[in-house]
Amino acid sequence: MAATTIIRNGYVFDPLNEIDGEIKDIFIKDGKVVADLYGAEKRDARVIDASGKTVMPGGVDSHAHVAGTKVNAGRLMRPEDHYKFVRQKTALTHSGSGYTIPSVYKQGYDYAAMGYTTVFEAAMPPLEARHTHEEMRATPILDMGAYMVLGNNWFIMRYLRDGEIEKAAAYVAWMLRTHKGYGIKCVNPAGVENWGWAQNVHSLDEPNIHFEVTPREVIRGLAEVNELLGLPISLHLHANNLGHPGNWEITRDSLQIMEGLEPRTKTDLHWPETKMDASRRQTIYLAHAQFNSFGGTSWRDFCSGVEDLVHYINQVDHVVIDNGAVPFGPGTAMTGDGPAIHDLYMLSGQKWSNSDIEMECGSGVIPYTYMKSSPINSVQWAMGLELMLLIKDPWKTIMTTDHPNGGVFTQYPEVIAWLMSRKAREDTFKECHKWAQDRSSLPAVDREMSLYEIAIVTRANQARTIGIANRKGHLSAGADGDVTVLDLNPTTLDSNDYAAIKRAFSRPEYTVKDGEVIACKGEIVSVLDGNRFYCSPHVDEDLETEMLADVNEWFKYYTVGFANYPVPGKCLKNPVPISVNRPIDAARRS
Repeated sequence: MAATTIIRNGYVFDPLNEIDGEIKDIFIKDGKVVADLYGAEKRDARVIDASGKTVMPGGVDSHAHVAGTKVNAGRLMRPEDHYKFVRQKTALTHSGSGYTIPSVYKQGYDYAAMGYTTVFEAAMPPLEARHTHEEMRATPILDMGAYMVLGNNWFIMRYLRDGEIEKAAAYVAWMLRTHKGYGIKCVNPAGVENWGWAQNVHSLDEPNIHFEVTPREVIRGLAEVNELLGLPISLHLHANNLGHPGNWEITRDSLQIMEGLEPRTKTDLHWPETKMDASRRQTIYLAHAQFNSFGGTSWRDFCSGVEDLVHYINQVDHVVIDNGAVPFGPGTAMTGDGPAIHDLYMLSGQKWSNSDIEMECGSGVIPYTYMKSSPINSVQWAMGLELMLLIKDPWKTIMTTDHPNGGVFTQYPEVIAWLMSRKAREDTFKECHKWAQDRSSLPAVDREMSLYEIAIVTRANQARTIGIANRKGHLSAGADGDVTVLDLNPTTLDSNDYAAIKRAFSRPEYTVKDGEVIACKGEIVSVLDGNRFYCSPHVDEDLETEMLADVNEWFKYYTVGFANYPVPGKCLKNPVPISVNRPIDAARRS
């Protein structure tokens, strides 16, 4: 049974409850936050003295590539990524290696040492879901889930082409339930299917070959399916033309597709009662926006397009983005967007691998190093910060590096320091290519994020956006007992001392998960088993039976047997199914 724990006298930052640096005690019993403890429980509880320190909910990473076959392909491709970076075995922990693509054990320990307790895998092909779950099962400590890649799925494209939105919804519901997926991921919609024939799509209204469906139709259709089913997370979009100069325009136009789409309300969800209105404010989650905010018309006149994209985002309420920051250094680009990785291969000449996942999607992997001496990389660094600092409402933003695409998750503390300190940005500018200042608006940005805002973009908004704020991202009664205690005194915090900010977020004093202290000053002191979140939607039985007849007919094109396609329960440890029951109106079907 989880320990009874009291965290005393810390400066608490809990944005979902509008608590901004108040000195409070946090009480945890049986793995959950409670309002108070009494009698012997209070007397015998473990006490953590957080006086003069910052207390936040455990970190939540809503977009990272941490499990699955493309991650494993990256590990195989990059032996040089592993021999230099090794975590030694201890009495409690396994050994592990890797920097940009750490082994499953090492990534669990590294996240926990940094104050994070929950991480979501950003792209799970259905055909490779079993392997993804096995890697998540082997990852210690972390609560996890995975978004299912469906934007180039043959069944989806056929249903959307034929206007059969209800069948598409039934198919998605069945796929999420049987493959233990959490939400819908849409990668380069309609374009990855073309990549099987060495082609792509380049506009929202260009139909792909064979299915003759457009990116606009796929984006809108999957978003309607998402809302029809009432899933806890909005459509998770990797927009078209990623990594191409001038792509900010197709990104903006993709976000505009959602205008007028009726979102589900808070009555469909199970958020805690908070002072803040917890009703959903978005219908689309734009992933790693930095890679889709490029300006210019070519690499010669490449510049940031963030200001133009942000101008739109600041005016609407249906968009949330994660930024995909570039903190410099080695990374490994891995994505379901095969043609984008090939484009990067043609530019860089690095070793490259590509995969086509039958009837479903594709992927690519390539090593890449972001350098301050590079004009393009320097602008990308500025763009990742522009997105966070120019979007006025922090509840529209989530901080990531699109690990390991833009950078490594262990670099989050450095990104936080740049967001909180203008001096940190100015000092980095001095080391960058001058394009970073000449071709971005970041030099003119005075804004420095507060600890309250950092708690929003690294914890509260992640939980709220992906629909797990009944458990994560806050510290009121009923929340999971996940807490980070940072050696940072808000009353004496000096933004010019950005080294102290980076140090505090790199190695928190304590990481508490389910009421247990799991890490202390970067050292793992306890290893728990994490939970696995997935959605279990159900639709009208007759509709699902009709849809499954289609699946059985087309499954002859797969090279695996139908019985081996779904993910068995044994692949998950501590499963947490989220039941979503949304029978489709018979009148709508007719």
